[in-house]
Formats: sequence, structure tokens, C-alpha cells
Amino acid sequence: RLPLPPSRLIVQPPNGRTLVNFATNFYTDRGELTRVVRLLGQRVELRITPASFAWHFDDGRTATTTSPGSPYPALDVTHEYLRAGTVQPRVDTTYTAVFRVGRGAWRPVPGSVTIPGEPVNLDVVEADPILVGYN
Repeated sequence: RLPLPPSRLIVQPPNGRTLVNFATNFYTDRGELTRVVRLLGQRVELRITPASFAWHFDDGRTATTTSPGSPYPALDVTHEYLRAGTVQPRVDTTYTAVFRVGRGAWRPVPGSVTIPGEPVNLDVVEADPILVGYN
């Protein structure tokens, strides 16, 4: 058993605020992990890869992707909140792995594991348009 880190959720716009009916961008920087352990005197190398990401937007809606999303301007994973309030979105990451003993062939590790992400605070606010004249 190896502990795996949760994915860090990054939200754009930054600073913990977004607007109602605005395409809020979500992504994580979680990529492939490698671990080396000794088992029965043998060197065992593991490649642990994110297989999918479950996006929990904390308003009753979710999405699942194989993409970790990406920063603006790509907008791979977006969500529009329909009402103002404070939410705590998170991303759960499901990992799969392959291993090899010594310099042997890579073999799949049976199954997968899902690591729940840490929620982040996000204030969803309404904006009132104001017409401003220039002199």
C-alpha cells in the first residue's frame, strides 16, 4: 500500500470568486507518479497514472473526464453556477498503475483506486452591469 496525494483543484478566475452564469474554469496539475519500493529484496518500480477525474461542483452537478483540464484559455473543464452562494468544489482522481520488478517487463496492477480531492472555497456572486460614460 502506497499513499497517493489528492489532486489540487485550481479554479479560474482566481482568488476564490466567480460569477453566476459564467464559465468557471477548473483544472488540476496532477500527472503521472513514479514510486520505487523494495519487496522481498527486489526493486519494484511503479508508474501510477491518473485514469479519470470526477469533478464535484457542489451544486448537485458533477462531470467525469479523462482530462485534468487546463488553464485559460483552453477551458477544457468548465461549469456555470446558476445561483449565488458559497460552494466547495473538488476533484477526485482515479489512478491505475503498471509495475516492473528489476528491469523486467511492465505489467498492469489489477484494479484502480480513487483519491478524494480537498474541497476549495468558492464564492459565486452576482454582478450588476453599470453603464459608464467617458468624457
